Amino acid sequence: MKKKTTTRKPVLFSNVSIEGGFWGPRLETNRSVTMPIEYGHLKKTGRLAAWELKWKTGDPDEPHIFWDSDVAKWMEAAAYSLVNRPDPALEKKMDRVIAQMEKAQRPDGYLNTHYIAVEPRKRWTNLRDCHELYCAGHLMEAAVAHYHATGKRSFLDVMCRYADHIDKIFGPRRGQMRGYPGHQEIELALVKLSDATGEQRYLDLAEFFINERGRKPHYFDKEARARGEEKEKTRRQNHEDEQSHVPVREQKEVVGHAVRAMYMYCGMADVAAATGDKTLLKACKTLWHNVTRRRMHVTGGIGPTSANEGFTTDYDMPTENAYLETCSAIGLVFWANRMLQAELDGDYGDVMELALYNGVLSGVSLEGDSFFYANPLAVHPGMNARYHVGPKFNYRRSHWFGCACCPTNVTRLLASLGSYIYSTARSELCVHLYVNGQADVDVAGQAVILVQQTDYPRSERVRMKLKTAKPATFSLALRIPGWCHAAKLKVNGKPIALKPITRKGYARVKRSWSSGDKIDLLLPMPGERIVAPPAARQVCGRVALKRGPVVYCLESIDNGEALNDVRLPRKAALTAKLEPKLLGGAVVLRATALRRNWDKGADKLYSDQAPKCKKAKITAIPYALWAHRKPGEMLVWIQE
Repeated sequence: MKKKTTTRKPVLFSNVSIEGGFWGPRLETNRSVTMPIEYGHLKKTGRLAAWELKWKTGDPDEPHIFWDSDVAKWMEAAAYSLVNRPDPALEKKMDRVIAQMEKAQRPDGYLNTHYIAVEPRKRWTNLRDCHELYCAGHLMEAAVAHYHATGKRSFLDVMCRYADHIDKIFGPRRGQMRGYPGHQEIELALVKLSDATGEQRYLDLAEFFINERGRKPHYFDKEARARGEEKEKTRRQNHEDEQSHVPVREQKEVVGHAVRAMYMYCGMADVAAATGDKTLLKACKTLWHNVTRRRMHVTGGIGPTSANEGFTTDYDMPTENAYLETCSAIGLVFWANRMLQAELDGDYGDVMELALYNGVLSGVSLEGDSFFYANPLAVHPGMNARYHVGPKFNYRRSHWFGCACCPTNVTRLLASLGSYIYSTARSELCVHLYVNGQADVDVAGQAVILVQQTDYPRSERVRMKLKTAKPATFSLALRIPGWCHAAKLKVNGKPIALKPITRKGYARVKRSWSSGDKIDLLLPMPGERIVAPPAARQVCGRVALKRGPVVYCLESIDNGEALNDVRLPRKAALTAKLEPKLLGGAVVLRATALRRNWDKGADKLYSDQAPKCKKAKITAIPYALWAHRKPGEMLVWIQE
């Protein structure tokens, strides 16, 4: 299909700088601590050495089927980092890895360390379970980021050769394989590669992978028979796990592995934007509504069970056993950002922000050296978690994982945060996130610098300043979050009525803008209670606390043990206060709750006497900041 450029595009990360405020210190930690630590883990575990192709049977550190993706995501994060923080030593490390990749690449363009070194005769024989196309996609994304950051084509050329090879192997033409990835990712990467190179074939290949998925006879059954396997009597039998049970346009519910689903929906949105395919966009909207209205947790986490690292049924909202992989929340951010470009709707921006500040940010410690893979919404030190070994544990972040997708994924998202803040159309500049820093953009045919000054979401105030060489007429579209019911806007000190200019969560201020113009946005964010529908049985009768986009939790270090005995009266006032010395500077919520006056010394398990209640002060901290102090209980959903 002929390529069509979408009318709205994200402002490239290289045109955005982030300093100070809430995000500045986190991004500096990501750059100076997390990335070097991850590089050390990649080196220590053999992931970097795998590119040397020296591994022999019987050697330790056999290259795994997904190791290439771990290196690729680190390379992508490093590329983003180089833009605003030039680092010759880091760039030299990247150049060495790229040189090793180029040397490892086969004459036909193939490039995968596992299948070159370990199973050379099994290329492309198990697309369902293995990760060849997935790894290729991450390498392509890294190459595009490297090209935009440095202007060098070294990495990009390697990946173009690999993409050319894949394009020869897969497709609808005679002699080609009509397969597609079991773990989606390459679809969105091919669109990025097409944008960077102008090569239409890459976009066509992405479209093929999307359109071919789920067609009958089912490709994964065909390849399984070719491997001599009987049809599996497992959850994969109906192919929901990899979202290939029916063609993508016929899918109405989000099912299966959560990360795979998010990456597929991103690819669908990208292909829809690039080709103008309204049927794909319609399918995305249907799936978006299902996940955000029936299957998304209050933190923006998705995929409640470890059994399939993914989705179950509508309104299934476990707490202690909630899986909610960090990567799946990251995928939701990716998808929301793409939907925003297709349609300027605050619903997408609100979900993107919710997942970012909660489900994603909880996945990495303040120190930047440890990570969560799963993000439960309640923890008790004595519980036996399905994804931990042993009858008792103190739930803490880990320094690394055998399957290390989450650490490198959160690092590349944070490093590229600038790409999620703004987008532009011909005569419109959209602000999706409120982040201290500035953007250099082209709008209405003129270069414009937009400066944001804010400590959002700790602060309710956002000030923006514009710098232009000469006056320019365009619309400034500001997201008014759905949770904010009393927003106020001023331009150069003059109040602007929001209701007449706000549509679908965005206030559009159209005028002739001059250098020095100031925009003041006030987004009041009192503490509030969030309730779930009756169908969400695990959290029915409970409330979650939220301030602005930030979801809160209780920890026993602040509130004592037996957090499930805390009961928050509906009339109890919630007060917010910034504690500069707590957890890097956190706004806490406090209230007067109730606890039962239970006789701990009674030598019996149950009682037929209703205990009296006593008042108890409670303190809630942002969910993303839990598990940084003394181990103990944690609780998001509080009894009301």
